[in-house]
Amino acid sequence: MNIHEYQAKALLKGFGMPVLDGRVVRSPDEALVAARAIGGPIVVVKAQIHAGGRGAGHFADDPGGKGGVRLARTPDDAQQAAVAMLDSTLVTRQTGPAGRVVRRLYIEAGCEIARELYLSLLVDRATGRIVIVASQDGGMAIEDVAAATPERILKESIDPAIGLSDYQARTLAARLDLHGRSIRAFTTVLRAAYEAFVSLDAAIVEINPLVVTGSGDLVALDAKMSFDDNALFRHPELEELRDENEEDPREREAARHGLAYVGLDGTIGCMVNGAGLAMATMDIIKMEGEEPANFLDVGGGASRERVAAAFRIVLSDQKVRGILVNIFGGIMRCDIIAEAIVAASHETGLRVPLVVRLAGTNVERGQEILSHSGLKIIPANDLGDAARKIIAAVRAEGVA
Repeated sequence: MNIHEYQAKALLKGFGMPVLDGRVVRSPDEALVAARAIGGPIVVVKAQIHAGGRGAGHFADDPGGKGGVRLARTPDDAQQAAVAMLDSTLVTRQTGPAGRVVRRLYIEAGCEIARELYLSLLVDRATGRIVIVASQDGGMAIEDVAAATPERILKESIDPAIGLSDYQARTLAARLDLHGRSIRAFTTVLRAAYEAFVSLDAAIVEINPLVVTGSGDLVALDAKMSFDDNALFRHPELEELRDENEEDPREREAARHGLAYVGLDGTIGCMVNGAGLAMATMDIIKMEGEEPANFLDVGGGASRERVAAAFRIVLSDQKVRGILVNIFGGIMRCDIIAEAIVAASHETGLRVPLVVRLAGTNVERGQEILSHSGLKIIPANDLGDAARKIIAAVRAEGVA
């Protein structure tokens, strides 16, 4: 689960992270009031969407205009920026061409910037440890830094039995070319980020940029946090921060039915039981020259209702031109799955090619149900055969 910048800053501030004074607003009049309350010679007006690159982005109705982060030297400037940004679609590198509608803004105090650093914490799957990633090249996409100058990416793993040590913070501060009070300030920042990461079961905490001011203090000028969905039952207060407007409606519907769904950009819809098998299915489709439209794991105990929901979700994607069902019957018997597929196909009025590969418990009975369903269902013997058949069917439909 992702949250907005202003929400991440509020959480991190509770752990001791230095942040600037700011207000979230939802109208131009609120922006005017917030800018007046903050005061100072300058405020920053920031679009709040779940995507990075806001400042470098553009609004769909003004491709050559300013992005989603704007400076305002007067409260009236802040109000005018809000007029231009609210309810408009912001397109960034991470949103794709569709962009995201800006429904709220964050009005934040300005500050003196001497240097910009990058800092994040995430889980390193290779070591099973939390890893600190830092760089002197803040304010940039870390992927670009890693590609162009990988030697400028610093990493430090945290021993789970010991936790974050002060010497690790001091070592990283020195490698970031920090001195004097900035070293102590960096230790405070890193400690706050680590405590928030562990306490809130975060998947990532990212500060980009982490600003060094002229006086040597450090401030989190931007903040991103996302959380492990499997741990949210421990944090009901985080569930309240969810912004459903920023989530794919198909993914929301899938979660409601206990399905694991992620929308992709291809044309072959997938319905599989088991995450590993689902990923293998996607790989085979790509190897055969097409692109999967989704990742969809119906789980081991898929009922008729869940299969019908899965079909509806897959077919709600207008790019889908065919569906590949790949089921290994273990806990769930193939005959039960076959009955659910037939019922769901009738219920949804299936109009695209459907290839079904079944294996495992009661597979013969399952295949018999499919063959006598009266539906145009194409059987497959194995995964490679299934991928080739659905791709051929989709391409034949395109020719027709």
